[in-house]
Amino acid sequence: MPWSAAFDDPISLRGRRKLRTLQQAADLIMQMPEDAQHMGHWQTAIEALIKAAETGGGWMMFARIAMLRALNADARRK
Repeated sequence: MPWSAAFDDPISLRGRRKLRTLQQAADLIMQMPEDAQHMGHWQTAIEALIKAAETGGGWMMFARIAMLRALNADARRK
């Protein structure tokens, strides 16, 4: 499945921005400071995104859930 594959439901971010594809989610993570990228919740999201890009199917749902959990974990820290 290509990185341009879309989530069934976009992931809403602050400021009305939405993550619609695997690539947009990966780009968001890559823009973070490296120490943030190495946090467990973001590592889980990265792994799920890669698996979704490699295999598709149910992994798209897991990637979306992992992204939502990582975003929520960061929101709780602030």
